[in-house]
Amino acid sequence: MNNPYLDIVFRSVSVYLFMIIALRIFGKKQLSQLNTTDVILILLISNAVQNAMVGSNVSLAGGILAALSLFIVNLVFKRIVFKSERIKNWIQEKPEILIHNGKIEFETVAKLGITSEELEEVMREHGIAYFKEVKLAMLEMDGTISMISGHPSLRQTHHKRKIHKSLGEVGAL
Repeated sequence: MNNPYLDIVFRSVSVYLFMIIALRIFGKKQLSQLNTTDVILILLISNAVQNAMVGSNVSLAGGILAALSLFIVNLVFKRIVFKSERIKNWIQEKPEILIHNGKIEFETVAKLGITSEELEEVMREHGIAYFKEVKLAMLEMDGTISMISGHPSLRQTHHKRKIHKSLGEVGAL
């Protein structure tokens, strides 16, 4: 492109769309449970895509234009997702049953990459000691795990999984 500012807009929108597709491929668990390696990955990706978005233009105007482009494309994309059931279904994953009537759904848990240690941690946070006490555990669309205990004395809770603040909006996709 001849216009360096249109080039920045094009590059920024391209990186945004790439990240939407990449996040869809790698799944919601990746967003909702950030550990040290995930934070490092996010930092490295942000550094890598910054160069892809602004190219050799490291001016203030170039950076602001890249950020503005991302805000606008995010707003437009959210409206498209809101209005299109087909795109919404492609972007948003469905809730998944992890435990049903005390029995772990091993195939689902393995597919999502959730370890037994992670499930046990969430159970402890919900005040549940044994898998057999879990009536229903779900990985929700937003990456949270909700649990309903089968034990009458335990209160029902909703566990908010750790979501990095800068990924909160993307995590809802």
